[in-house]
Amino acid sequence: MNLNTLAWRNLWRHKRRTLITASSIAFGVLLAVTFTGAGDYFYTRMIDAGANMGMGHISIMAPDYNRAPSSKKRLHQAEALKQRVEEFDDVQSVAMRIQGQAMFASARKSIGGIFFAIDPRQENSDNNLFVKAMVEGDMLPSASGSSVVLGTELAKKLKLKIGKKVVYTTTDKNGDIVSAIARVGGLFKTGSDEIDGSVAILPLHKVQKVLGYQQDEVSVLAVVLSDQRYSNQLRDKMQALPQFADVEVLNWQQTQPDLAGMIAVDKGSNYISQLLIALLVAAGILNTMLMSVLERRREFGVMMAVGMSPKNLFLLVMLESFWLAILGLIIGVIVTTPWFLFMSQTGIDLSAAYGDGFSFGGVLLDPTFKLRLFKESIIAILVGLFGLALLSGAYPAWQAGRVAPVESLKTL
Repeated sequence: MNLNTLAWRNLWRHKRRTLITASSIAFGVLLAVTFTGAGDYFYTRMIDAGANMGMGHISIMAPDYNRAPSSKKRLHQAEALKQRVEEFDDVQSVAMRIQGQAMFASARKSIGGIFFAIDPRQENSDNNLFVKAMVEGDMLPSASGSSVVLGTELAKKLKLKIGKKVVYTTTDKNGDIVSAIARVGGLFKTGSDEIDGSVAILPLHKVQKVLGYQQDEVSVLAVVLSDQRYSNQLRDKMQALPQFADVEVLNWQQTQPDLAGMIAVDKGSNYISQLLIALLVAAGILNTMLMSVLERRREFGVMMAVGMSPKNLFLLVMLESFWLAILGLIIGVIVTTPWFLFMSQTGIDLSAAYGDGFSFGGVLLDPTFKLRLFKESIIAILVGLFGLALLSGAYPAWQAGRVAPVESLKTL
């Protein structure tokens, strides 16, 4: 009988203990998938939502604009750069945008806020959060018109409705104060009072004229990727090209440091939680294997007396750990799959607790709790728990192989 067969049969000499230990591994799989899947889902949603609020996963802008934004700092030859960026793989869209601060005034009130000037031909619900959040009227009909789209709270503060006029005042490329009149063409509601009460969307070409920009001059090229995980890699590729030598190419971590910091802290706490779970699973496996070894000292004595080497005895116990890990992972996959499918497709609606939307790090999020697993996360969970099971069985295996046959046989 080979060692593999012997190890498998040894596991079932104590079925209850084996099943309890395998179940603990399976429970570890369930918890690891839940924690990791929640992280993969929420971090991706936060990063994508932040990108869709104006800056993209990668931002191309004038030097020093990110540190100290100003209408004086502008990106030249934006159209040519846009066409070059669109040639990269994984780029979903590239949008030319101007952003800045302005004073918005109606006949009754004035309020400070933020404006985004966009070309509606380059914007859609996949790269612009505000397009998806429209609740009344329409997004800008053209890039050269005189319409404005306001957040519902900002419109309420200014006491404005669709069709009413608003005056916006800002500084142009020379630092001079300039003003223009726009007519409210639509309203958006993201669910965040902070965003809805301070943001206005303006037509790109109109704002270029107001600020004194040329037609191919903007504040930023917002690059949205099909997968945010490639932002660092793509940024490095762009920086290495001569076309981008005189501009800043920044990823979302650099343009949104607060969000990046919050995600890093949350990831750290997530890893600590998973480490504690892993230690509990490891303790269960270690206890099972160590009890098995101590109970079978007589058996080991006989096996060594008839010629089995300490090395093979060590290997036998390790194979038992191996099959126990395989069994636990199989049960874990069977138990976890229905839960993961439900949570990835349907999820749990938390809008009753958080409302239709809530913000994290200044980024608006959908209050639906879901799971998502990247391929590398699945591999990490399976390899991590499998390696943990083998590592937990190493000490009992070493104990089984180090006792001399004479010492083992004293108990016969």
